[in-house]
Amino acid sequence: MRVLIADKLAPFVAGRLQDLGARVEVDPKLEGESLVVRIQESNPEVLVVRSTKVQKAHLEAGKALSLVIRAGAGVNTIDLVTASARGVYVANCPGKNAAAVAELAIGHLVNLDRRIADNVFALRAHRWDKKTFGEARGLRGRTLAVLGVGQIGREVIVRAKAMGMRIVGWDKFLGAAEAEALGIALAPTPEAAVHDADAVTVHLAFVPETDKRIGASVFGAMKPGAYFVNTSRGEVVDEDALLEACTSKKIRAGLDVFAKEPSASQAEVTGAVFDHPNVYGTHHIGASTDEAEEAVGEETVRIVRAYQAGQPIPNCVNLAQKSAATHVIVVRHVDRVGVLASVLRILSEAHHNVEDMQNIVFSGNAAACARIDVVGEPNADVLARIAEIPDVFAATTSPIV
Repeated sequence: MRVLIADKLAPFVAGRLQDLGARVEVDPKLEGESLVVRIQESNPEVLVVRSTKVQKAHLEAGKALSLVIRAGAGVNTIDLVTASARGVYVANCPGKNAAAVAELAIGHLVNLDRRIADNVFALRAHRWDKKTFGEARGLRGRTLAVLGVGQIGREVIVRAKAMGMRIVGWDKFLGAAEAEALGIALAPTPEAAVHDADAVTVHLAFVPETDKRIGASVFGAMKPGAYFVNTSRGEVVDEDALLEACTSKKIRAGLDVFAKEPSASQAEVTGAVFDHPNVYGTHHIGASTDEAEEAVGEETVRIVRAYQAGQPIPNCVNLAQKSAATHVIVVRHVDRVGVLASVLRILSEAHHNVEDMQNIVFSGNAAACARIDVVGEPNADVLARIAEIPDVFAATTSPIV
């Protein structure tokens, strides 16, 4: 098994994969065309990335490539359409950096209230200004709106509640009973969630329906002077609407992610969002802690181990949610070479596409039972031909409910 790691991961990952018998190449500098060339040269079965984009050219560059692992929570940097069309598994490591991102979100929240960054900047300029920086509202007893109550959002809730904050949450998939169990109020929309909130924190995945979802309607519903934190994805926020709110409503924003970020780890940045005095930014470092890196590394090894063993891929994001199969054929047979090959040949000749198949072997290894999901109802002739195969005991079919 050949594995190419094209990003910076925990140091132990390469060694652990080698212990599995893998031939591992590590080059964190690979991206774009250089990654295409390396895939062509190495022809890896597994590609592991963190923030590096995996596009159509990368997926088409290696014939053996069959698994891409995003060593992080999202998969918006992976071309899922091409991967799915080529039968390449795409898996990620959700929740493994949740605590790290939540810690940074709380850090931004405290900074927005106490203006820690401005304090440091003034002191480094040799300016003492206790009069200005001594004014703060405090967070205890304030209301925090959490937009996106997944694993990271829940980690934020735990920490915010420990600081004495009241929580109101919104999530498309969050029900009233679950919200009650979390000890938070449930809002029907993002606009309703932020209406009376003193602070807002965003933890949404970037999918087509969340593209700039946090825009003018949300900022228009926020209280003047409220705090706004985004450590999820830059694309879920309409930056123009945010900057307008920062100016007109004196919103203070703490951002770890931006709509347009450099692909390199060190580069110059330009744009109005970096110049606004009410915006406090960090460098997309939410998941960048030793604890998170180690947890993601362990999950990466677990995924590769499952792949190597031919087991279901953990956290795979691009499998069909619903099979096209309409009927299941159950074939009880002698556990012998060639029996299932004969069954599949008959199904092929009858133009029944196989969507899924499971072969269960009984104790003693003398007999087995195959369950084959197919498209279309097999007729009596197909079942008779299968039943006539030497070493087949019986063949039946039924619709998939």
